[in-house]
Order: sequence, then C-alpha cells, then structure tokens
Amino acid sequence: MRLLTYNIQYGYGRDDRYDLTRVAEVLKSADIAACQEVDRHWSRTGHDDQPALLARMLPDHFTAYAPGFDMDASTPSDKSRRRQFGPMILSRWPILWTRTHLLPLRRMLDPLNTQTCALEAVIAAPTGPLRIINLHLAHVGVDERLAQLDHLLSLPYASGPWSGTDDEPTRNWTESQPEPAFPASTVWMGDFNMEPFSAEYLRLTGQTPYHPGARYADSLVDAVALTGAKLYTHEKIIAGTSRLRQLDHVFVTPDLVPRVRSARSDAAEQGSDHFPLWVELS
Repeated sequence: MRLLTYNIQYGYGRDDRYDLTRVAEVLKSADIAACQEVDRHWSRTGHDDQPALLARMLPDHFTAYAPGFDMDASTPSDKSRRRQFGPMILSRWPILWTRTHLLPLRRMLDPLNTQTCALEAVIAAPTGPLRIINLHLAHVGVDERLAQLDHLLSLPYASGPWSGTDDEPTRNWTESQPEPAFPASTVWMGDFNMEPFSAEYLRLTGQTPYHPGARYADSLVDAVALTGAKLYTHEKIIAGTSRLRQLDHVFVTPDLVPRVRSARSDAAEQGSDHFPLWVELS
C-alpha cells in the first residue's frame, strides 16, 4: 500500500510556474494520497476548481476535499461561487466517510497567518478500514502548532459520523446502512511544519530521553524513522545557503508498525515547493 503526503502549493512549482498536471502525475501512483494547499477559485490559479480538476485527471481515485475557510468569489453569472483553500484526500478505494476539524488559529500581525484544518477520513482498504488524518499545521509559531496538535489529540470522538439505532426509520437517516466504521488503525500525514525531534514532534511520539525507542500505547510512531531513512521534504534558500528540512511526516498507530516497509522523498520533483513523501505499508 503506497501512502503519499504532498503539499502541492496549489500547483506552483519550484520554478514558480503553475502546472497542476505535474502534481497529478505524482498522485496517480499513490494508493492513498494526502494533499495540502489545494485551491478553489483563486485568481493566482486562474480561478480553477482544483479538487474537480484533480478528480478528472485521476479517474481511478476517489476524492474528498475540506476547505479550511470559505470566502465570497461570486460573479454576476455565478453567485454561489466560493474561494476555498484546504486539504484533499485521494484514494484508490472508497472513502467511507469524512469530517473536518478546524485547528486553533492565533491572530497574527506579521507575517500572514491563515486558517488550517485537518481532514479525517476512513477508507475501505483491502486490509480493512483505515483511518486517515490529513493535516496542515501553522507555518510560523511553535506554540500554535502545539495547540493545534493538542486540539486533535483531545478530540472526544468514539465513533464515526453517527452511531446507535435509527429511531426514525421512515426518515432513513442511516440510508439502511450499518454504523460507519471507526477503526483504531490510523495514519496521520501531512505538512506538520516541524522537524524531527522538535517539541511538536515529541508531543506526538512521547518524550522518553532515558529510554530511546520506547513507545507509549497511545502515542504515534514516525514511519520514516522506523525505516531508518534520512530524507528531507523542503528546501529553502536563506542568505544564499540551501537549508534542507523534513517538514512533512507520516505517523502511524502502534498496530501498524509491523506493516511499515519503506520511506522515500522525491527531491527531483518540480511541481511544488515541497517534495512528495512516500511510505509503503505491506
């Protein structure tokens, strides 16, 4: 099973050229892909509906999109058009259900700060239902990222979008379907805007300085670290010097650890300012 997380920077590549087909070419090889920074109706991308375009370019995949915010982009001929920005999931198997979690946002004076969110989904994978959390954390402050992670870790959900017996069967709230799957097996992936062993990273994996490699039953495990791979997913030129960082990550629940096989990033890809990060599960 090929998992991919890719901040697509709304199709603008390292050459500062907008070309969504380069993104689609990467996504087509993924069994499950988590994309961040997907646009809908922005002038910078020609007012394209990127979720719809990617769905058409990748007809073998099921798709789900969750804007972190939604603004007026109406025209005289289309009064319902909205400008949106957020994460998207693409899957070779049906996406059984999704829900969106807005992440805490601090008001910023400088630079720009934008509302981000996490898209939660359950996918009907061949090995059984698999829960995905596709997230994009704040790009400026450590404290804000920690607050966002704490928010996600404290979500009180014990089921999918509904549970219990339909007491109004004539209204068919359940569409005659069983209670939606809510598996324990979960993959968190996305643009975390954090580096390995940062404070945010340790909030997810647990801090065990005197017992390297120790794992809590309720913590997440870094899939890339499990493979021993040393990689980066972002390059930034600072004062003429290239700085290579791993800002994108894939974390798994402990039950998935035996299934992690490999991890790699594609530093040659030009379709975004981030590089695609791949993790393979058996």
